Amino acid sequence: MANLLIREGRPAEIMLVEDNRGDALLAARAFRQAEIENNLTVAETGEKALAMLRREGEYAGLRLPDIILLDLNLPMMSGKDVLAEIKTDDVLRHIPVIILSSSSAPPDIAGSYGLHANAYIVKPFNLENFSDVVRSIEQFFFVLAVLPSPE
Repeated sequence: MANLLIREGRPAEIMLVEDNRGDALLAARAFRQAEIENNLTVAETGEKALAMLRREGEYAGLRLPDIILLDLNLPMMSGKDVLAEIKTDDVLRHIPVIILSSSSAPPDIAGSYGLHANAYIVKPFNLENFSDVVRSIEQFFFVLAVLPSPE
């Protein structure tokens, strides 16, 4: 368990912004098998993710996530637009955002880092590989790295 989570004695708060139900289910299963205790919240659209992050309306009681996994290809508001909103918001910009996309196109990768993404991972397509990605994220972001307090 990570320094922050040990100190606060709570599960990791993870937000997944993903419109593909199959990919969201794959991620949820991989996070259930993760070594760290976590709460995975899924937002199917960029607009919903921002409402959750800004704790608007019905989302007023949500904790801010420790990390955000963000797909680029979302309906209406793109993942790049969501990333730009997060990284220009004084309350949200400290949250690490990991792009999790099926695209390995150099413009998508460079554009994401240009908008201050903290990492870019090409989305795996099966549970075993997705579990490997989750373990790597878990190791780096919740064991090695020291994250700021979300509140």
